[in-house]
Amino acid sequence: MTTTIYIDGEAGTTGLEIRERLAVRGDLELLSIDPARRKEADARRELLDTADIAILCLPDEAAREAVALCTSDTTRFIDASTAHRTADGWVYGFPELSSSHREAVAGASYLTNPGCHASGFIAAVYPLLDAGVLADDAALSCTSLTGYSGGGTGMIEAYQAAAADDPHVNSPRHYALDLAHKHLPEMTHVCGLTHAPVFLPVVARFYRGMLASVPLQVRTLAKPMDAHAIHALVSAHYADEHYVQVMPFAGEGVIEAGLLDATACNGTNKLELFVFGHDEQLVLAARLDNLGKGASGAAVQNLNIMLGIDERTGLE
Repeated sequence: MTTTIYIDGEAGTTGLEIRERLAVRGDLELLSIDPARRKEADARRELLDTADIAILCLPDEAAREAVALCTSDTTRFIDASTAHRTADGWVYGFPELSSSHREAVAGASYLTNPGCHASGFIAAVYPLLDAGVLADDAALSCTSLTGYSGGGTGMIEAYQAAAADDPHVNSPRHYALDLAHKHLPEMTHVCGLTHAPVFLPVVARFYRGMLASVPLQVRTLAKPMDAHAIHALVSAHYADEHYVQVMPFAGEGVIEAGLLDATACNGTNKLELFVFGHDEQLVLAARLDNLGKGASGAAVQNLNIMLGIDERTGLE
């Protein structure tokens, strides 16, 4: 039986990548809107009501509007926007976090796709919170380096329009300096933290790729564990997962000259976790493609789980 899919917002960066991944599959029928009618409520409602699963690749307000437009009680949703990431009744689509998360994804009618920066932070710290190594009131921070596609349409346009020798874009730059980045609510909520982490994203002049890092002082942990013990704990937590992989301690045999490349997972749905450190300090680092496991790849993986098929379908 063929499943019908409507990507509302298929012309955007995430929508285009999802459509490319799904278009070659024989088990799916992709519905498309007449470009001239893409902003017409009636045309969108017809497709939303017809689809078995609607994937929303829209700005937040438009995503909320799409859900409200739908009158069918059988259409299931995957929302790639920020609109519903902490909303009641919506499943957070990160199946690797626990068996209960995976079960929730499988049965979801309303699923929200994680944010790219949030995926790196949550993947790194969730096992420590789950094991009680970090307290829910821990004072955490995260720095996340991203290619400029991680900053949204406006940032993509600015970087692509800049001259090759423009000094303003050729240096890595901090952004979201108001400390109110839109991924903070899900980073806090999904991890069960009582205080938001201090989050500082950094953009550099490469298109895609992400490296999120979380520094920790061993003395502040709720349970005394050095970096090697933390590595063992995180490795055990994700031992059976295909797309979240814990790399050798300190990246031994994986990274060259002590340098961690942010782009090595590009074009894949992988998220690689690293643990660096010693008896007193450690750093957890997550490497992923912000347009892969951080966006379109995660959406396709969640779609597969919702359909009850191999989660790797169309992703390998």
